[in-house]
Order: sequence, then C-alpha cells, then structure tokens
Amino acid sequence: MQIQKLDHDLTVCKVRSFDDIRTDSELLFIAKTDEELSLVCPTDDTPMNTTAREDGWKAFRICGTLDFSLIGILSRLTDILAQRSIGVFAVSTYNTDYILVKKDRFDEALTALSENGYNVS
Repeated sequence: MQIQKLDHDLTVCKVRSFDDIRTDSELLFIAKTDEELSLVCPTDDTPMNTTAREDGWKAFRICGTLDFSLIGILSRLTDILAQRSIGVFAVSTYNTDYILVKKDRFDEALTALSENGYNVS
C-alpha cells in the first residue's frame, strides 16, 4: 500500500466560527458538532479566532480511493505506530484516510510504516 507524506506543517484547533477560514488552502479539514467547531489547516493559515490550538503536526495519506467495504486499514497503520508509542490524529474523507503525527516523530512514523511493508513516498 502506498503512503504519501505531505509537506505542510499543520495545526489542529478549535475556532469560534468558520468565518475567517481560508477555504482555498490545499489541505483543510473542518468539523462541526454540537460541542465544537474544529479545524485542521496549514499552520500559516490558522485563523485568528482560535479558542484552542496545537501546532507541530505533519500528515501522510493513504494513496488511492479506499472502498468502504475495506476493513482494518486505519487500524493496521495506527497499531504499527502505537507499538512505537507514536500518537496519531486521524481524519477520514470520502476517498481515503489521513494520519497526523507530531512533527518530531514524523520521520520515525514513516520509517516504522516502511519497515512494515508500506511504500512511503
């Protein structure tokens, strides 16, 4: 399975509203629940109206479009990382999954995946 590392430095944050979000960012995840408005975006594009934020994330994606009937893909990846005590923040889209890890553990995460048969580019 092909894993693609993404170049962006990312921020995970909570915002007061979605008004100031740069929707033209190449990578952007927006979530709304009854409890919060959350955002994952390039650190340089983090809006001013954050109520909480955590910088220092990097991401990789599983390449290709994953069929909804596939089972355990995300579980296998996170298990490999958990065995190395690497925490993750996972985001799923219609097509695929993205896994964020802290920047200081990113290279270690990619090495672990590569050592377990994943093709990392």
